[in-house]
Amino acid sequence: MAEWCEPVGRVKGVLLDICGVLYESGDGGGVPIVGSVEAVKRLKEANLKVRFCTNETQATREKFVKKLQNLGFDITVDEVFSPAPAVCQVLKERGLRPHLLVHDGLRPEFDQIDQSNPNCVVVGDAAEYFTYKNMNEAFQILMGLEKPILISLGRGRYYKETDGMKLDVGAYMKALEYACDIEAEVVGKPAAMFFLSALSDMGLEPDQVVMIGDDIVYDVGGAQQCGMKAVQVRTGKYRPCDEQHPTVKADGCVNNLAQAVTILLEHLH
Repeated sequence: MAEWCEPVGRVKGVLLDICGVLYESGDGGGVPIVGSVEAVKRLKEANLKVRFCTNETQATREKFVKKLQNLGFDITVDEVFSPAPAVCQVLKERGLRPHLLVHDGLRPEFDQIDQSNPNCVVVGDAAEYFTYKNMNEAFQILMGLEKPILISLGRGRYYKETDGMKLDVGAYMKALEYACDIEAEVVGKPAAMFFLSALSDMGLEPDQVVMIGDDIVYDVGGAQQCGMKAVQVRTGKYRPCDEQHPTVKADGCVNNLAQAVTILLEHLH
């Protein structure tokens, strides 16, 4: 019996990473991972609560969800937890005015946020917008603040697209941390509040929910620190060495989302 499904009947919800679990991003909108469209459908038909927890920051949540719907996924905006809406709430609560080092596709998320005379920097997965000029501008703003605040939308090292691995926001976050001698605040995985907000929306306790992701540290490790069981898929950014990670051990490792769902549903019924 798969230990991550125990005790039988306890699992009431599933939290899914998106990129590398549901689909691989890339030119033309990316491609679904084999069996993943049907797997999401099967979870919902089994009356399990499903939420999607992603550090995607190259597009607005609405545009991102529309892309996934076009790929065949049963998914709505309200089911997706991503860093940009969360950070906007933080900015409003703390009276922060950001300088944005983000992808142009994400900027509409910040339309209602005052960006005049910035008193912090927000960095996301800017991809091709991570130029020397843009990085240096963010650096100069931080260095000009008496108490510099750097907020990062996630801290991933890399992710996988259809044409190979790509540097993620964490690499650029670390560069700004080092140059400015500061520590960034992270909104998104693996921050506990990010996972807990999804659990709260589901109305479930951590031990009633299983996290399924491709990142051993930020998906699996982050979820486990919140009290959830967490399963790693051998798709996306997965590498064989993840199964011997020195500090994080997944509760289960499966070939793909379809296999994880089959195992879970067999135990539930």
